[in-house]
Amino acid sequence: MIYKKFLMFLSITLIIGCTNMEVIEKDNIVGFDLHNIDSTVSPNQNFYDYAVGNWVKNNPIPDDQVRWGAFTILAEETNDQVKTIIDEAVKKAAEGNNSIAGKVGTFYKVGMDTTRIEKLGAAPINEEIAKINSIKDKNNLVKHIAYMHKYIANPLFYFYSTVDAKNSDSVIAGIWQGGLGLPDRDYYFKKDNRSAEIRAKYVEHVKNMFSLISSKNSEEAAKTIMNFETKLAKASNTKLENRDPNATYNKLTTSEIISKGKGFDWKLYFNEIEIGDPAVVDVGQPKYIATIGKMIEEVPLEDWKTYLTWNLVRSMSPYLSSDFVNERFDFNGKFLNGQKVNKPRWKRVQAATSGALGEAIGQLYVKKYFPPEAKAKAKKIVESLKVSMAESIKNLEWMTEVTKKEALKKLDAFGVKIGYPDKWKDYSGLKVTSDSYVKNIMAANYFDHEETLSKINQPVRKWEWGMNPQTVNAYYSPTRNEIVFPAAILQFPFYNVNVDDAINYGGMGCVIGHEITHGFDDQGRQYNAEGNIRDWWTKEDSENFNKRAQKIIDQFNAYEPLDSLFINGELTQGENIADLGGLTVAYNAFKKTDQYKKGELIDGFTPTQRFYLSWAQVWKNNIRKEALEVRLKTDPHSPGKYRVIGPLSNIPDFYKAFSVKEGDGMYRDKDVRVKIW
Repeated sequence: MIYKKFLMFLSITLIIGCTNMEVIEKDNIVGFDLHNIDSTVSPNQNFYDYAVGNWVKNNPIPDDQVRWGAFTILAEETNDQVKTIIDEAVKKAAEGNNSIAGKVGTFYKVGMDTTRIEKLGAAPINEEIAKINSIKDKNNLVKHIAYMHKYIANPLFYFYSTVDAKNSDSVIAGIWQGGLGLPDRDYYFKKDNRSAEIRAKYVEHVKNMFSLISSKNSEEAAKTIMNFETKLAKASNTKLENRDPNATYNKLTTSEIISKGKGFDWKLYFNEIEIGDPAVVDVGQPKYIATIGKMIEEVPLEDWKTYLTWNLVRSMSPYLSSDFVNERFDFNGKFLNGQKVNKPRWKRVQAATSGALGEAIGQLYVKKYFPPEAKAKAKKIVESLKVSMAESIKNLEWMTEVTKKEALKKLDAFGVKIGYPDKWKDYSGLKVTSDSYVKNIMAANYFDHEETLSKINQPVRKWEWGMNPQTVNAYYSPTRNEIVFPAAILQFPFYNVNVDDAINYGGMGCVIGHEITHGFDDQGRQYNAEGNIRDWWTKEDSENFNKRAQKIIDQFNAYEPLDSLFINGELTQGENIADLGGLTVAYNAFKKTDQYKKGELIDGFTPTQRFYLSWAQVWKNNIRKEALEVRLKTDPHSPGKYRVIGPLSNIPDFYKAFSVKEGDGMYRDKDVRVKIW
């Protein structure tokens, strides 16, 4: 489906992780499973292998997963909860109920009608193919690109709504590079054997997909797509370039866009997507729209038709017959990520239903699984972490008082959202029918497009969320200066009243601290208390921050998860800074608890040791080699193992807790240890 809530694409930083611990013992939740520990490994040599080594050995990746660990297990448990809700909704759908539950049930039921879907084959998109083939000139081409942006996919670029990063009370239109079929622009150019193999397999995959729609020139079409997308890739920013919020903030008037993107009829495009004149647009990559304009003038019309057809087929393939689904999985799942078998159909259809009706499902989810008192309890721990972060800022030795004042002002202005929205999305305008799975997908896409248009050039809707309540994750938005914790992550083992504080603070406390610290990482620090890009740092403090950030970049650059494949320390620095800061402020908050002060042992571990063991269990996981290769090239998050050993090797309190000394694997010389927040 078209990417939902695209305003968040540019403005959120995530925890991207969670946990599930095997915890039931004599009807009591104990918080930490001792069976996970590999006692053959010393904690001061490799804390990850010690804390969760046995779990890693004893929990192979299920065939339908590319990664298996704490995060995915809890997500799967949540999926099972959601399935119960949807199964109940399907019964209401059978009664023709047009309520929220009725729409959810109908959408899901139609997606599960495999008999009909198999019988139809490619028929649901034949009309769309015919529309592309009927394009006669450049004007028709631009019109159809706009049509696809509304109903089908995002060829060339994303058009979306976004908070104005220098006037954060308002929402403006945005344009962001896109249009590529491979995971990242670098895949089109890298010379290593794996990248070359991926390009060759991609061409074969495109050819196979064109054959499924009875194309007479599928081989030629595949070559055309590779050449076309390579042109787009050359004009695209790298992931590192896109980390700079100042460089990707380019607020242009309509006339300036027309001038920079000559060749592409932007006035016609804006009219066709039904916005008219947007007045101003934040163009993430101006050089990219210039290339689009040149390609309109230089690339043959037939090649454009081939490109649009490919975007249609690859976007709609999950909702067509099994031959399309299988071909898509063979390349994206099996080849690229090493996944052995596709996920069961119910999971795939449920994911599509959540994409279309996420908050509708969320309403039903929180009613059944998230009691009101859970929200109040979570808010208390958030407030304790904010207090701890304020103390950390005040005690910084490297920051001047003038910058500290601004940092505290920003922290004090943090918005906090917990559990679910106070105001739910209205789905009355979304028409869900029993006619066609593809038609329902298109209707959902257009519903989202209309919602996007309704926001542009309007005040920010402060009640909006960028995640559904049933999402096991959390995020920080710099333009809104807020931290958000959906209901699904606010459950054990992240937080539960029945476990000791060490486990809660090592889990949920660190998650909260992580998101708070994102407001002060290499990107977040460039936004002020109001969510605007503004340099509130003195030159001296900025230089001091950069020196410390460079240390964490250097540290993670040295980690080699796969032979000759290293973590990209610059790409991952924001998440690494947030992990280190989150651990620091969460531990300082934990030190105020009665458990810490009493210092009593549980299962032979001190409160401090249990705190760090809890953090390690958050990141326990196994991942397929192919998927890890992709993530090392594209993911701003370090692999789970290094999110444990990396930050902990910088923390003096961890050294004391596990007697880490010079020469140990977890030891880092004092002059290279990192402390930022």
